[in-house]
Parts: sequence; C-alpha cells; structure tokens
Amino acid sequence: MKVFSGRLRPAALAAGRGLFLSVTGLAASITLFVLAVLSISFIVLGIGVFTTPVVLEAVRKHANQRRLWAVTWSDVRIPVPYRPFPKDLRSGVTGQVERTSLLLKDPATWRDLLWLLMDMTVGTVAAVLAAALMVYPVEGLVLAAGLWRVFRDDPYWYGFVPVDSQATGFAALALGIVLFHAGLWASRPLLRLHFVLARAVLAPTQDQELAQRIERLTETRHEAVDTAASELRRIERDLHDGAQARLVAMGMNLGTIEALIEKDPAQAKKMLAMARESSAEALTELRDLVRGIHPPVLAERGLGDAVRALALRLPVASEVTVELPGRAEAPVESAAYFAVSEALTNTVKHAGAERIYVDLHHAEGMLRISVTDDGKGGAVVGSGSGLSGIERRLGTFDGVLAVSSPAGGPTMVTMEIPCELS
Repeated sequence: MKVFSGRLRPAALAAGRGLFLSVTGLAASITLFVLAVLSISFIVLGIGVFTTPVVLEAVRKHANQRRLWAVTWSDVRIPVPYRPFPKDLRSGVTGQVERTSLLLKDPATWRDLLWLLMDMTVGTVAAVLAAALMVYPVEGLVLAAGLWRVFRDDPYWYGFVPVDSQATGFAALALGIVLFHAGLWASRPLLRLHFVLARAVLAPTQDQELAQRIERLTETRHEAVDTAASELRRIERDLHDGAQARLVAMGMNLGTIEALIEKDPAQAKKMLAMARESSAEALTELRDLVRGIHPPVLAERGLGDAVRALALRLPVASEVTVELPGRAEAPVESAAYFAVSEALTNTVKHAGAERIYVDLHHAEGMLRISVTDDGKGGAVVGSGSGLSGIERRLGTFDGVLAVSSPAGGPTMVTMEIPCELS
C-alpha cells in the first residue's frame, strides 16, 4: 500500500504534465513551425527580413521553456547553444538583414526547427502516452459502473474489449486496472522520454559543443587576465591611498613627537595616541585588503567555513548548509567564495530580503552552490550587473550560472563548477 501511494502522486503529476505538453506544446510547435517556414520563405520578397527574427526569437523562447521544464520536471539538462549577437549590431533595415543572417547561420536555429517537427510527432506521442495510461482507465471504471447500457445495441470498443453488457463492462474495468498499474510504472519514464527526445535534437553535436567550449574558455581567459590586471591596480591604489598614506603620516607624527618629547611632553603624549590610532587603522585596512585577496579562513578551513563566516557578517538573517566531503583546488575554492560573496552582496543591496539560504554540496563531479532569498525578485543577468561578473568568474573554470527570479520572488542563484574534491 505504501509503495502504491508513493507511486501514485508522481505518476499522476507526470500524467498531468504529459497532457499539458500534448495540448499546449503541440499547438505552439505547429504554429511556430508554420510561421517559421513561411517567414523564411518570404525573405526573398523582403518581408521575411523583418518577420524572421521575431519568429525565430519566439521559437527560441519556446525551446528554452521546454529546456526549463526538462530540467525541473525530469532532471534532463539540455544545453543552450545559441550564438550571441555582436555588440555592434546596427539598427534599421541593415541591422534586420544582419540579424536575420546571423540567425540563419546559427546551427542551433535549424536544430530548433527540426525539434519542432519532432515535438509535434514522436514527442507528442510520448507525452500522450504518459497521460493516457493514467487517464484512460477512468473510462473503464465508468463503463463498468453502467455507462455500457448506452452502447447496448452498438458495442463500444474499450481498447480491444467490445462493451455491450455488464460482463464486458467488468472486462473493460479489468483492462483499465491493468493499464492504470502500467501507468504507475511507465508515466514518469514516458515523460522523461519526451525530454530525452528533445535533448537528442536540441543539444549540439559533440564537435559543436567542443568548439563552443573552446570559444567560451578563450573568452573567459581573456576576461580573467583583464580582471586580474584590474585587481592588481586596485590593490596598488588601496595600498597607496590607504595604508601607505597612514604609515607616512604616522612616521611624520613620530618625528614631531621626537622633537616635542622634551619640550612639551603633554602634546607629545597626545600625538602618540594619534599615532597609535593611525597604526590600528592602517592594520585594519591591511587586514581587509588581505581578506579581499584571499581570506585566511578560506585557506585554513575551506570553502564551507569561509562561507559561514561570510554569512555571519551579513545584516540579514542567513542559513548555510554545507555537504562537502573534501576540498577543491585552491583556485576553484577562491572563485566559488568570491562568487558567493558577490551574490550575497547583490542580495543585501537589491533584494529587500528578510532571510537568505546558502547551500553548498558536491555531486557527480560538480560543485553546486545555491543562494536563495525571500526578496522581491526581478534579478536578471545583464551587462554591468553583479550577476554578469559572477558568470564571468565562473566561466574561467568552465562553470555556469543560472538565475530564477520571478517578480515578487523568491530569487535563486545557482552556480556549478566542475571539479573533484580531495
């Protein structure tokens, strides 16, 4: 009984999702495929130059929504392989021509169109089966309850059972029970099959994925070099304008104290107190600077304790969960620490949250970190945002960033870095 109840809810949920996909997904795929074919055909007439980018963007949104459902409903991850548009894309008619050309040259565009064909055929069949195995048995129950009397003169076929009497009604019920039990076991795998089929078409080939990975790593390496140079300039500036200036002032004060110590001991005592304060402030600034370069707690106690220490300094209530059976390499730990630090800083500044949850764990060769808050939501990864900086930082290690932040919240920032723990 416990096994039955444990399977009923997931199977019913899979059936509902399969029914939803087979209706709304099929309608959207058919509509977008027809519009895409017509729009591309009309490029020779000039009209398609204006309509094709709009239609293909809609196709991409449709495919990305299916990617989201794949990972949230069946834990099937489908990469997003679209080539980014250049930043210097022109406006007007020339820009539309360039945009259309870039979209049509992107192999992912043609995989999307092929997926639309697959989605409206075998993809829909898999989704329909996931729903039918749980829904169709209801009809057998209704027939056995007395609906068979409507079809007494003309047998009604329930599967392979002709229903025209109470006996055949019970036979339909028996078939329905068999199908229902099959649905308990098969609905979730069939829904997963729907998404696996989508991944087989939407995901780039191994060569394309390798080329994209090389391109991304090259780009992030350049960004890492620029970031390191910028960080060195910041450290130099902070040392020059902060601790160094205070130490110079303290040296001048000590020289003045040396001259006053016999003539005016009271004034010399005051200046000694000022020098002591300056030395304490210089030491604090140096500690903050060192913490910004590589926190001692990170080097000594690892990523989990470093993030806990980071959370303790937040002005917002926080909860940190750590499940790390070992330690990653120092560069990976440093990148993860500063990525979490940036995410927490963004949350405190912009989210208006009352509580923050941080989860760190390692599974299947991947360090996964999530930062969740109960704030107002609306966070996006865009140019110049703190989230873009996190994405660049993770990209250096072939890591990825995902953000879920609907209006009204909650916001979840998920970071993944491939690594092994020692």
